[in-house]
Amino acid sequence: MQNTISPCSRTATLLLSFFMIFGICGLHRFYAGKVFTGILQLITVGFFGIWQVIDIVRIIFGAFSDSEGRPIIR
Repeated sequence: MQNTISPCSRTATLLLSFFMIFGICGLHRFYAGKVFTGILQLITVGFFGIWQVIDIVRIIFGAFSDSEGRPIIR
């Protein structure tokens, strides 16, 4: 049986994305295993903060997933 829930913590992901310097740098994406998009977010400074806000909303509503597509809901 395959585990369909990410082992990443939703609270840790939210805190990493919420604090301005971490969220803009994309640390929450690195934490979730999304290295490529983490680098893109780092280079574009979170696409001027817009990407950070979208990710925060997705994390709050449980729509954010890890690199393997498993939802981060714990």
